[in-house]
Amino acid sequence: MDRTTRQKLKSDDFALELGHAVTFFEGHQKEITRYGGIVAVAAVLVAGYIVYNRHQHVDRQIGLAQAIAVQEAPVGVSANGGLSFPNQESKDAAAIKVFSDLKAKYAGTAEGEIAQYYLASIEADKGNMATAEKGFLEVAQKGDADYASLAKLSLAQIYFDDNRNKQAEDVLKDLIAHPTVFVSKDEATLALARYYAHTNPAEARKLLEPLRVSPVDAVRNVAISLIAEMQQSTPQ
Repeated sequence: MDRTTRQKLKSDDFALELGHAVTFFEGHQKEITRYGGIVAVAAVLVAGYIVYNRHQHVDRQIGLAQAIAVQEAPVGVSANGGLSFPNQESKDAAAIKVFSDLKAKYAGTAEGEIAQYYLASIEADKGNMATAEKGFLEVAQKGDADYASLAKLSLAQIYFDDNRNKQAEDVLKDLIAHPTVFVSKDEATLALARYYAHTNPAEARKLLEPLRVSPVDAVRNVAISLIAEMQQSTPQ
């Protein structure tokens, strides 16, 4: 699986921008981690977590920051002389250890949920989809609505890739009906439309047409791009 550089408050501007960012990431799925994992949403997870939990215990925040620092560390020589790893395998091993420790230490907390999400994302990046699915399911079933929605979005992609299309559709339709600050209604709609573009173009158009005039640039651009792709693939 390709790896790329890494480049929620209810209704304020910050939450709105986070929602737009997630939608943009999903719309550029080919350039980033396919399963909604670390590369795509780490910044959103961390930002949302900090805002929601700024009054929580400092030790938990420090532990999460230290674990994320391991995952963020480069492979090869660090430009600033900081933490780095000689290869991806050693980095994955270190990240799995720190997130596993964090999950065990803070089970039942937001930090524990985030740690589990990272662990599942790492396994997805490594191609261990059965393990990744189990991890995402745990967050989807036990996490709060916001973190659970991220896990469900990842699960939908796994289901599609495994030809469990009905399961994936049901997950996305539920996300559309129950949007969160981390997975907007538009993002879930775009994900479902992307699938329908190949299986049910008429239904895909029905979902995409309202988004063509969305006031959100990322949503509007992805919708227009998907419609154009369908037009190009339609026999003349």
